[in-house]
Formats: sequence, structure tokens, C-alpha cells
Amino acid sequence: MLGAKEIIAHQGEPSQYCWLVIDGAVRIETFGLEGQRQQLAQHGPGEFFGAYPAPTVHRAEIGTLAESTLLRAEAAKIAELVAADAEIGAGMARLLARQLDRALDRMVARTTYSAAGRVYAELLALADGRERIAPPPRVTTLALSANTTRETASRAIAALIRRGIISRDEGQLVIHAPRMLHELVC
Repeated sequence: MLGAKEIIAHQGEPSQYCWLVIDGAVRIETFGLEGQRQQLAQHGPGEFFGAYPAPTVHRAEIGTLAESTLLRAEAAKIAELVAADAEIGAGMARLLARQLDRALDRMVARTTYSAAGRVYAELLALADGRERIAPPPRVTTLALSANTTRETASRAIAALIRRGIISRDEGQLVIHAPRMLHELVC
């Protein structure tokens, strides 16, 4: 069990482990030449990250976003299990294919969507087909995930609330008009 905002690995360090998120969330960020943070990925329950199939070097900093429970294993041992058991191999293939699909979605969003559109896309991703996000995402976290500023994310959320597309309180964010939210992703 790790607390919120704990660093798991630093960019440039040797990496010999892979992790599976059991509960919570982790964020993978890199630092630019001028020190600016850039989120590369965010992983939640059931997602895998780290070294695989062999030890390597961390390309980015990995830290918990929220209180998290992670399962850690040596990359080489996981690779041996995958090679020895067809069911484990098939499960790993499905997991990595889903994560690749999400990474491609994030790349498309960053290159083609407006800043507000990226915020809306992040909300839809967090909802994952549901009409409620509980607890509601913090605006700062949402902004970082959408690769925009806190102010832009705040304005995008406020516009959705004004239009009645979403509502928000301390316990949850409710999507009242999912179709309209989908249409705003551009």
C-alpha cells in the first residue's frame, strides 16, 4: 500500500520490476529540458507498467496519483511465466493491447483535440461508460491528464456545468448528457 503522491521510480534509474495496479492510480511523467512535466500515461486497477520482458531504464518518473495498492514482480520472472503458460500469455497480450489502444487514443487527443476537447475526453475516459465519477476528479489532476493548464480545465468544467451536461459535488461528478459530452470532444 502506497500513499498518494509517492514516487515509485525516478527517470533514468535502472528498472527491473513490473507492477500491476490492484487499487488506486499511478501517473507516468517525464521532464522536459526546461523542467516542465509532461504526463505520458496514467494507469488504474488492472493495468500493468514498468520493465517487461527484461530489465531496462525508467524513461519517466512513476508516482502514485492516489492511495494505491500495487503488485510488484521481477520483469524476468513475469516473462518466464508468460512464456511457460498460454493462459497467462494470452492475458498479458490482452492487457498490453488494451494499454496500447489507450496510448494511441491519448496521442490522437493531444495532436488533434482542442484543450477543452482533451478535458472532455479525459472525463469520458474516467467515466468509462458510467454516468458517475466518484470521487470527482481534481481540476489540477484533470488538467495534467489532458495536457493543459488548470485554468483551461476549470473553464471547460464550468462550461459543462452551465450547460447542464454535468454536475459536481464533493462526492461525485455526474454526466447528465453523455452524448452531448461526446460531441464536444474535438
